[in-house]
Amino acid sequence: MPKLKDAQLILASLGLPPAQQNEMSGLTLLALCRLQPHQTWAEARSESLTVSKGIMTFVREYYGREYAPNTRETFRRQVLHQFVQLGIANYNPDNPQLPTNSPNAHYAITPLALAAVQHYGTQDWEQITQSFRENRGITYSDRPANKNPEEIKITLPDGSIRELSPGEHNFLQVTFLEEFIPRFTQNALLLYIGDTADKSFYVARQKLTELGIIIDQHAKLPDIILYEPTRHWLYLVEAVTSHGPMTPKRIVELNQLLAHCDAGKIFVTAFLDFPTFRKYAREIAWETEVWVSEFPEHLIHFDGQRFLGPYKS
Repeated sequence: MPKLKDAQLILASLGLPPAQQNEMSGLTLLALCRLQPHQTWAEARSESLTVSKGIMTFVREYYGREYAPNTRETFRRQVLHQFVQLGIANYNPDNPQLPTNSPNAHYAITPLALAAVQHYGTQDWEQITQSFRENRGITYSDRPANKNPEEIKITLPDGSIRELSPGEHNFLQVTFLEEFIPRFTQNALLLYIGDTADKSFYVARQKLTELGIIIDQHAKLPDIILYEPTRHWLYLVEAVTSHGPMTPKRIVELNQLLAHCDAGKIFVTAFLDFPTFRKYAREIAWETEVWVSEFPEHLIHFDGQRFLGPYKS
């Protein structure tokens, strides 16, 4: 398809790395430009699109590429995130205050990138692409530039959207839920999450009680508790920004809290970045998992015979 090859060449000229010059990236660019096979690049236009119903539907209808529904995450993580970072696309331009896990999350080509692609094939193309690489800016980002955003929103299991206190600890907690659950669990449910200003921010007391977990004011809870009904697993998560990884002492405390719960237990320490992880690496207990938000698609397993399976005390 000539248009797809053009799109891949455009991405290369605009300075994207080889990983974002592939077919999926080229098709994404065509979708963001709303460019059908018979149209010229001068006819490219901007329209905000969600991933599934916008980009993937356009690609299927006009370019015959059928992607499975679960490929949405690949579009988002392997194409659109990089497009945002490199000034090709804006994230939620119509409503920047949307929580990051909103079903209405959307992307649109940036005005700078649109102006560039409209000149593809003209005598000005080389000059235009050079200007883009020198001047591109990021208007929106799907992760705040600082780690202390003013607003941190979370969508709770009942569909309500609530705001946590500002700060990097709560930012890490919400990032963990958004990135970890779809990658490493089978639709795990949120049972508990604390806020730095309110330790009882969200507590699913009925379900916790059914599982044999009694929550009172003296309970030494982890930062997050998830439950996966399919495998009857509990994920016990400490989000570490300044203290508190899953140490051997912490695991003893949590096993005492969960003495009457027969669910399999998985202990996870979450970090914002690798420097923080390295700072606490010596304290982390064996037979636990480590997740770092800089590389959300990976887990670090601390030894043992299992990976992401119940802990045997």
